[in-house]
Amino acid sequence: MTVAASPRRIALLAWLVALLLGAAVIAHTRFSTDLSAFLPGAPDARQRALVEQLKSGIASRTLLMAIAGGDAAQRATASRALADRLRAEGAFEQVLNGDFSAFAAVGRWVFDHRYRLSPAVDAQRFSAAGLREAIDDTLSLLGTPAGALVKPVLDRDPTGESVRIAEGALARGGPRTRDGVWVSRDGTQALLMSVSRAAGSDLDAQAQLLATLQRTFAALAAPGLELLVSGAPRFAVDSRAQIQHEAHLLAITGTVLLGGLLLVAFASMRALAAAMLPAATGVVAGVAAVSLVFGNVHGATLGFGVALLGEGVDYAIYYLIQARRSAADAPGQGWRHWVLESWPTVRLGLLTSVCGFLALAFSGFPGLAQLGVFSIAGLAAAALTTRWVLPVWLPDGTRGIGLRHQLGRCGRWLVRALPRWRHAFSALALAALALLLWRHDVLWQTELSSLSPLSAQALALDTRLRDELLAGDERTMVAVSGRDVQNVLQQVEAVSGRLDKLVDGGVLVGYDAITRFVPSLATQQRRRGALPDEATLRANLAQATAGGALPAQRLQPFVHDVQAARTAAPITLQSIAGTPLAPIAAALLVHGSDGVFTALLPAVRAPGPQGADAERAIEQAVSGLADVQAFNVGDELRRLYEHYLHEAQAQALLGAAGVVLLIALWLRSLPRLLAVCKPLALAVLLTMAGFAAAGVELGILHLVGLLLVVAVGSNYSLFLDWLRHQEAIDDDTLASLLLANLTIVLSFGLIALSAIPSLSSIGRVVAPGTLLALLASAAYAAPRAAQR
Repeated sequence: MTVAASPRRIALLAWLVALLLGAAVIAHTRFSTDLSAFLPGAPDARQRALVEQLKSGIASRTLLMAIAGGDAAQRATASRALADRLRAEGAFEQVLNGDFSAFAAVGRWVFDHRYRLSPAVDAQRFSAAGLREAIDDTLSLLGTPAGALVKPVLDRDPTGESVRIAEGALARGGPRTRDGVWVSRDGTQALLMSVSRAAGSDLDAQAQLLATLQRTFAALAAPGLELLVSGAPRFAVDSRAQIQHEAHLLAITGTVLLGGLLLVAFASMRALAAAMLPAATGVVAGVAAVSLVFGNVHGATLGFGVALLGEGVDYAIYYLIQARRSAADAPGQGWRHWVLESWPTVRLGLLTSVCGFLALAFSGFPGLAQLGVFSIAGLAAAALTTRWVLPVWLPDGTRGIGLRHQLGRCGRWLVRALPRWRHAFSALALAALALLLWRHDVLWQTELSSLSPLSAQALALDTRLRDELLAGDERTMVAVSGRDVQNVLQQVEAVSGRLDKLVDGGVLVGYDAITRFVPSLATQQRRRGALPDEATLRANLAQATAGGALPAQRLQPFVHDVQAARTAAPITLQSIAGTPLAPIAAALLVHGSDGVFTALLPAVRAPGPQGADAERAIEQAVSGLADVQAFNVGDELRRLYEHYLHEAQAQALLGAAGVVLLIALWLRSLPRLLAVCKPLALAVLLTMAGFAAAGVELGILHLVGLLLVVAVGSNYSLFLDWLRHQEAIDDDTLASLLLANLTIVLSFGLIALSAIPSLSSIGRVVAPGTLLALLASAAYAAPRAAQR
């Protein structure tokens, strides 16, 4: 073994070991399609509570449904039949459709605990005068529509505590009701909502529930009726199927098209296999690195990785063509010349790519951070495979000619013709800059949904059903946070007292609060202390009912219940686990992964002018209370997205500055630095302007694409700058640049056609952006030899 050959064989052995280790990691990797990868970590308590709900709270298990078609009677019948069947199957914690019989279990629980829950319970209420007034109020309800509910429990609840509790629940409002079921505002659809028992992250169980739901509806519904389903479980299941399909389709299609292109270009099966080797190694390294860092690999990361095959193939193309040129003068030594002449430029291009993708690796979005780690590990592995492994296999590059001459002639024509259009490129850049400045206020997306892999139609249906069933995302919310649950509950009670005044004033229709069902221990103790002993209660009751329509003798059950309440255990979060109240409590009190409890109080503002300024009224009402914040849910989600968009923009700028610094340190020449960087800036400007001209707002995923444009484009610009300072034009290098650009445009052109918006957004930036980067590099960094 020669001294020269030894390091190469060691490198080959190291590559094989690394490949086997990567494969072993992948074999134990958990692949995910969880949509929460595209939700950010939240910077404050109220945003954390919202994101926790979307990730793993009740929101992740809630389905929103609408029955369309047929007439009103058919829709109502189908709604009742479907709800009854789903409740009977036991797979759902709640199935709501406006039928109050569905609340029977909740109603029984509330009735049994009424003396802990009723805000009216105090010592005055159980005095003789207080009992007389309360009993008279309850008897007055017998002649009203509420009488049917009051009469059966009159002997046990003559003071109407259950009615008082129900008043708060009814005040919250809800969808319109017709024929005993919820209907849409226009009356053309029946509405339902369900909460599954299975965790939102258990996609197999959610998929089975959705399939059962559709089968059940098909068996029960009249012909012509259609069931529309939305919600986080539906999104997660559909996205998993779509991502799996797209990943396989992109992998197969990308491999076939890239393989066909390279086979035509090289006219050599051996060269084709060698060209795919760095890319395949990069994918293995990228998947393994993401798995080790994050514990799972998202399906969208795999889809992006397939497209990244294009840049991995680029490194191989540079070697296979350029090493062959060097071998013409020294057979068997082509790889040495390539390492001396071209590898430094490829290495610098790799470092600029790593610098750019570091911005993604530190993103607050797990999905984007995965893309960053995948890109860094994958590109580094592909470049190192090109440097150390391909020279062992093909020391003189590829022997096949294929389209090399044609590509070389085309490249020579470009570097001769495009410099004459420099001024046109500069003018376009100025026009693009002017357009971007003119549209700067509408240039960037402000909605978190822009990160969603869901289609516009699915998002539109979800928005409409959410607006019908849940008052939409534009409702006002009050958040109370703290590490001690009792302190949080006491603060919620303080907030409730202030919101009650807004309800009384007609500003709010109502609101929800965890303390309606789980009061603080201090409040429960106070209410229990207000309940009189049996002798006192009987004496007060005798005075209160004297001469009245309801004799005290009938109220023995009432006396018994009051005495039982005096010794009953307090209501706690632990005590309601497994009860019908558990899902309600989970929605209103979130225990975050950081140990912070956050209570959410969603408020429904009054319609018309009275509720127009409800948000400001709520903010004023809760001002001065510690750890209490009022916010609009839609505005908060937008602020959350904008926070991370600004963070990503800052990180991208830092990455771009790092790229410029690396190139400056390498070139050590301001004119050359400008010649290399101008094409990259122009490609970014023109790409962004193209989207602005088309009226397409940019988001974080477009920013990912722009980073990749800079990363890939720097290779073209650096190589052309290197050629600019050579004595003679090099057709092989120009051919390698054109072929590399074709592979990138083809790879990301496939992603641009993806049905997953989060992937297609990246592809629609990178495909045209990298083409512009090559053309601009030819215009601004054209070889002087090509101009003679």
